[in-house]
Amino acid sequence: MSQQLSEPSKHYVDGEWTDGEGTETFESTNPATGETLGEFHRGTDVDVDRALAAADEAFEEWSALSYIDRAEYLWDIYHELRDRHEELGEVVTKECGKEISEGKADVTEAWHMVEWAAGNARHPHGDVVPSEIPGKDAYMRRKPRGVVGCISPWNFPVAIPFWHMAVTLVEGNTVVWKPAEQTPWCGQVIAEMFEDAGIPDGVFNMVQGYGDAGEAIVDDDRTDTVLFTGSAEVGQEIAGEVGGQPGKLAACEMGGKNGIIVSSEADMDTAVHSAVMSSFKTTGQRCVSSERLLVHEDRYDEFKERFVDVAEDVAVGDPLEEDTFMGPLIEPDHEEKVTGYNDLARDEDVNVLVDRADLDDDEIPDGHEDGNWIGPFVYEADPEDDLRVTHEEVFGPHVALLKYSGDIEDAVELHNDTEYGLAGAIISEDYREINYFRDNAEIGLAYGNLPCIGAEVHLPFGGVKKSGNGYPSAREVIEAVTERTAWTLNNSEGIQMAQGLSADITTDED
Repeated sequence: MSQQLSEPSKHYVDGEWTDGEGTETFESTNPATGETLGEFHRGTDVDVDRALAAADEAFEEWSALSYIDRAEYLWDIYHELRDRHEELGEVVTKECGKEISEGKADVTEAWHMVEWAAGNARHPHGDVVPSEIPGKDAYMRRKPRGVVGCISPWNFPVAIPFWHMAVTLVEGNTVVWKPAEQTPWCGQVIAEMFEDAGIPDGVFNMVQGYGDAGEAIVDDDRTDTVLFTGSAEVGQEIAGEVGGQPGKLAACEMGGKNGIIVSSEADMDTAVHSAVMSSFKTTGQRCVSSERLLVHEDRYDEFKERFVDVAEDVAVGDPLEEDTFMGPLIEPDHEEKVTGYNDLARDEDVNVLVDRADLDDDEIPDGHEDGNWIGPFVYEADPEDDLRVTHEEVFGPHVALLKYSGDIEDAVELHNDTEYGLAGAIISEDYREINYFRDNAEIGLAYGNLPCIGAEVHLPFGGVKKSGNGYPSAREVIEAVTERTAWTLNNSEGIQMAQGLSADITTDED
């Protein structure tokens, strides 16, 4: 594979590569260098219409295949992801800027997801349910919903598309997918994999472009389910739009203002390591990144000293270098947003402990001066204060240290003081504290003595409150892309009714 694309890349619709109806193109840019990686055709409503028509047409024949036959196409993709792991990891890093071990991990997560979905084809589907009538058999069966629109983000440009699409396809649905406009090259690579696997025409379709293409997918009556991972603002808009259309579903995994509780019973090595990983990995650009560290007053000074020392020295640099911990932000607009929140923190009169937002020239790699560079920003604030910076998602290396007193109940109350509810962790050697957090933290993803990042593909991934209305990944996505049918079969010669209802028919002559 060339490490730069020489001509505008196309959409993949109904088994064909097409320029589409629009004349506009857009560029993919390396966030570490500012260089152009490739040019892509921008999809229009007409392109989305054609993709949806193809998916709708292909659904009947695709859904008629067995689970096993549908999964066979994905096994080819599984092997390609594994075989091209190093190469594709570099593409991920070049296009979205996360350091190379994370770029490779993105591809690994993708093949894990495909492995789970394809392997699940040979597992039991549905349930046998006891009937209160001895002569009846009762079952719960599933059938695919139809056309699924998938809208995925840039920060996991290979893994998350397969969260959405692998299970969706094995369950018998067809797909229209819009990759993130920041990572269209990764989108093209995935589409090429589906083509190489020989998936039937119309089963998988990809339209490149911006939010208007995504809106066209969401709004169309032929879209039966929408799977979305991205910002809370866009996800809420999608959920509201879909909620007004009977029979249509949306599963949206959105952002978070995630916290880690470091209790008085914490192991400090575990606490510092977990906080650094959660706050600065992927330059804070994960939906599960931690921006709030709630530390008990008995351990606060020690934790602050150690965390600040690491934040001041954490390696920011070329994401293709193995010794880099933090790469660049995704784009200039996002750099402006993150630095704006850093400025807001000062305006809200917090105590700034680390400010590496403007990196020194010697910290920026040679030839990377046009990248979107930023370092850690750490401050301490009162957790009782109603500050924007401690309650709004920043999506960058912007971290608040919040000292709390009292017991675990007080810590969890502060932890839950946010509109979001995606991920969180507790660091403690007291199992009672861990269990209290597990049972009372208002989040979808909970960790004990771990960073609040690093989910495994076979677990549900999603949140509560403003963070989500469903789980567009792994096992739980099945709920969004299938319909359940309660099937009851009478095996006796007579009719017996549940709840003691009479099966006799009376007439006026009686």
